[in-house]
Amino acid sequence: MDYFNYKRRVSSVTHIGDTPLGGENPVRVQSMASVSTMDTDAAVQQAIRIIDAGADYVRFTAQGERESRNLGVIRQLLNEKNYRTPLVADIHFNPRAADVAATTVEKVRVNPGNYVDKQKTFSHIEYTDEEYAAELEKIRTRFVPFLNVCKEHNTAVRIGVNHGSLSDRIMSRYGDTPEGMVASCLEFLRICREENFHDVAISMKASNTVLMVRVVRLLVRTMEAEGMNYPLHLGVTEAGDGEDGRIKSAVGIGTLLADGIGDTIRVSLSEEPEVEVPVGRKLLAYIERRKEHTPIRAESAPGFDPVTAERRQSRVVEGIGYPHPPVVISDRRNGNYSIDKNAVPDYFYTGKTIPENLPQGVKVIVDSCAWNGNKETYPYFTISELNSAISCNAELKFIRLSFDDMKDEVISFLKEDKAIVVILETNHANGLGHQRAAMHKLLSAGCDVPVILNREYAEADKESLQLESASDFGALFLDGFGDGILLQDEKLDSVVIDNCMFGILQATRTRISKTEFISCPGCGRTLYNLQSTIARVKAATSHLKGLKIGIMGCIVNGPGEMADADYGYVGAGKGKISLYKGKTCIVNSVPEDDAVERLVQLIKENGDWQN
Repeated sequence: MDYFNYKRRVSSVTHIGDTPLGGENPVRVQSMASVSTMDTDAAVQQAIRIIDAGADYVRFTAQGERESRNLGVIRQLLNEKNYRTPLVADIHFNPRAADVAATTVEKVRVNPGNYVDKQKTFSHIEYTDEEYAAELEKIRTRFVPFLNVCKEHNTAVRIGVNHGSLSDRIMSRYGDTPEGMVASCLEFLRICREENFHDVAISMKASNTVLMVRVVRLLVRTMEAEGMNYPLHLGVTEAGDGEDGRIKSAVGIGTLLADGIGDTIRVSLSEEPEVEVPVGRKLLAYIERRKEHTPIRAESAPGFDPVTAERRQSRVVEGIGYPHPPVVISDRRNGNYSIDKNAVPDYFYTGKTIPENLPQGVKVIVDSCAWNGNKETYPYFTISELNSAISCNAELKFIRLSFDDMKDEVISFLKEDKAIVVILETNHANGLGHQRAAMHKLLSAGCDVPVILNREYAEADKESLQLESASDFGALFLDGFGDGILLQDEKLDSVVIDNCMFGILQATRTRISKTEFISCPGCGRTLYNLQSTIARVKAATSHLKGLKIGIMGCIVNGPGEMADADYGYVGAGKGKISLYKGKTCIVNSVPEDDAVERLVQLIKENGDWQN
């Protein structure tokens, strides 16, 4: 895989109705219904809205055999309305439901974490090799008859591994790790291959973008080693809603698409499911703009591994560099110095103007021609001003460079001048690959200069900027690169851009500046109004900087997917909510009307409340 030049990974082809997946086929976009699968009319109408929005596949939850059978009714009614888009059944805990669904729809998703293994208890159980092998044989005994049904009905299978629902058996041997997720998947993949069943797709999902990207990269590498090339479904679980949901999804999905990985995507938003589709298409279209770009000639730095990459260890210049969190630089050459108090930049770049009455704590960067030696400001040089940068005695100075500027004499200067910080720009059609090439060149040269990642966009649409910038910057931060961020777009308000930069750092877990909400998109298993509940939880807790709160529609991924969360709000039945501290249920079956207030009380009881 070439991390500098965009080229899509070639997978095998999986046949799903009339819409095949993988190979030379386009990357498919899909969504999941949120209504009850037993509400036939609502299910048909929602499926039509999703399809009309541009979806290639529509997924429904099927908790049991009854729901699986009703999917056949939904399929028939859609056919009668001339909607032939393949349907996918989503199965948890119930292999019998999977067997039935395989006779009614074009694809069935099974979760290795709960297909045969009992519902997880988060308990550590030691397995001998013999006991472990016996559990694997139990999986084979149950899974092979299901594959035979799929063969008979030309039904495809998705093996969908979620970080939040690894079995206790896998957890006991591998821990809550990428290796455990890959091992869980391969147990099922090997059975498919042994049974000569090839209409398979795979997903490896997590709410943590760092983990999600690493585990997919590890899976691709592992499959290649075993001679497998199944198509991949990409998604970030529990991404949330609004700006946060879009940025988080773009960081995870966009990074992998840019690597050339991915054959179908789902942007999981806690909004109406048909909203997800155009967001996914917009992200995909942006990534695919770089097709047939001018080749980038670069080499990976020795020892760099994208699966295990940690943050690059740069030197520190006036608080910029490793291990300090990335700084945020806001382009304020337009003279607008207003801020969002929850997203205050570290620096304003003001061009030729030295402003007065700045927000407290914000420092100023000015063009070198405007710098007068004032220690309250810092000079900004271009590559054409290299000699002036060399002779400048400022305690902190910035120089704007691209990969093409990094000649030997420039790198020597970057090594020797301990006051310099690079602002890394690019105008290449594959800007991500171009900036990766620059970072690898610095790594190979042993140059530890701090680097601010800089991209300039021309989007008047806020959502487009969020998706594009999150996929570009997100990939670099997940690779361990970047000591700061400078995002520019003359068509959008400066405060909007600031929030986007802080959102990207939050989504890549490189700088936490606000409450993180891990909320699922909802499905037929959700028994309360997810969107209004998210709004109420956010209204009560959004000031709790650094706290992670999970808002889950049901128990399927709840406690596990909230492994990173400090507190959880999980549907426990109609009108009932269970509240968690970490993975532990503290309060069971609270009436929904009282649940948000009780969550606040739980946070206060544990000393995590801030006024």
